[in-house]
Amino acid sequence: MLLQTVRPNIVQSIRAYRVEDLLEAAQGVHQHFLYANLTAAQSKQDVLEGIAQAFMFPAHFGKNLDALYDCMTDLVHKSGTQPGFVVVLEQLPDNPRFDREAREQLLDVFRDAADFWAERKIAFRCFYSFQ
Repeated sequence: MLLQTVRPNIVQSIRAYRVEDLLEAAQGVHQHFLYANLTAAQSKQDVLEGIAQAFMFPAHFGKNLDALYDCMTDLVHKSGTQPGFVVVLEQLPDNPRFDREAREQLLDVFRDAADFWAERKIAFRCFYSFQ
């Protein structure tokens, strides 16, 4: 089983994993699979909008990192018991408008979300790739 080889609360490069395999693995253990293909994104706002659309965030999503954290944690936590999460952020931009610092800030939100869910004994695995 693919997910048995990956720590339950981690944010890591997708590297050798295929999106299809991660989807199948998440479905196999009845976990949420959240996927965002960010190929068209060029800026932080584009990335946040792409994630919000792909993850079906509410219309009032504030399109900032704090709102992203809230949507990945409190909003979901308040909706009831959760089975776990496999998140894929594919093709994050790598350009001057979304530089290394911006990418790390975004990934820090997902690391914080992984910590939030770890405290609740819920698996939260996030995989990402760059353009």
